[in-house]
Amino acid sequence: MNKIVRPLLAVLLSVTGIVAATAQPAVAATESTALAPGLVLSSSTATLPAELSALATGKRIQYLSTSITGSAITATGLILTPRTGKKNRTVAWAHGTTGLADQCAPSTNQAVFWPEARTAVAELLSRGWTVAATDYPGIGTPQAHPYLIGASEGRAIIDSVKAARNLDSALTPQYVIDGHSQGGQGALFASQIAPSYDGNLVLKGTSSIAPVSNTDTIVPLIPGTAGQGYLVMALYGLNAVDSAVQPSAILAPPAKAKVGVLSSGCLNEILAAYENLSATQLLVGGTVPDAVLAKFVQYDNPAQTAPSAPILVVQGTEDEAVPYFVTADQLIPQLQAYSQPVTFVPIEGATHDTSVIESADLVADWIAARFA
Repeated sequence: MNKIVRPLLAVLLSVTGIVAATAQPAVAATESTALAPGLVLSSSTATLPAELSALATGKRIQYLSTSITGSAITATGLILTPRTGKKNRTVAWAHGTTGLADQCAPSTNQAVFWPEARTAVAELLSRGWTVAATDYPGIGTPQAHPYLIGASEGRAIIDSVKAARNLDSALTPQYVIDGHSQGGQGALFASQIAPSYDGNLVLKGTSSIAPVSNTDTIVPLIPGTAGQGYLVMALYGLNAVDSAVQPSAILAPPAKAKVGVLSSGCLNEILAAYENLSATQLLVGGTVPDAVLAKFVQYDNPAQTAPSAPILVVQGTEDEAVPYFVTADQLIPQLQAYSQPVTFVPIEGATHDTSVIESADLVADWIAARFA
């Protein structure tokens, strides 16, 4: 490692909370090695859920990514290598909401490696594709998690593919993204930023299952419902990138009294903590201020710029978290306004989670066609 890279790496590891002595880059650093997004800082053998361990070996990695302002940050995730198949194509799996805290990283906490995610990833592995599965920034790393900040998710997703190729030089530059919910939103953002961000990678397509979109429609529907924990997390996600959004000034006292669950629990605990509050117990005045709603639009809504590869959107008609009409009547026309082909597949009777399970084969077939 040259005299410039070594101290820079040491400083970066220090400020991001990674102990330099434990960092084991899988690709030996040379004088030409840059501290570029996707650089693997450390790698260790991962313990996988039983549904996946028979299909793949896994590495838990820490890798470089960038914030939405362009500063260097770290992220964690899994690189899953199938036991059979050509293994030379990569699918980036972008998971649905798990929480905000470090213990909510699917790479280390199998309890939040949701059953639907296991089904989807198992199908990808069975096709012989390497799977890069980011935890997203701030889940497993010191910084706050920018929950639902699409440009943050998109960078972490793309950089996980770069990290996979840094671990395995046999992987081709071609990749496809497959995401659910938060990850479906992140997948769409990754497609938007790929031409300026993914370097020599070649994005062949994006599958997006029940993606978060049009938050200016969804957010006003949440107060007073069982999904209020999502809104609390989303406010803190905005705060992670925009200090003008102060959750303490937006949340009502009963809601503020429960914010400790954001650091002590994960999704299910957060939803349970907030599900029984009334709208006025959740928010001052019972509604999200218009200025904050505008911030959600700015940071969270995909389809504001053009995607760069074909898109598959899957949506359950009985989705309780992302309303079907938001995807069918708003997001799909927004995506169709651009030049990339858009395939929309409604799943009759499917919920937010069962849509992933019921579409696993369909999604994998669509991905195979992109690689073909």
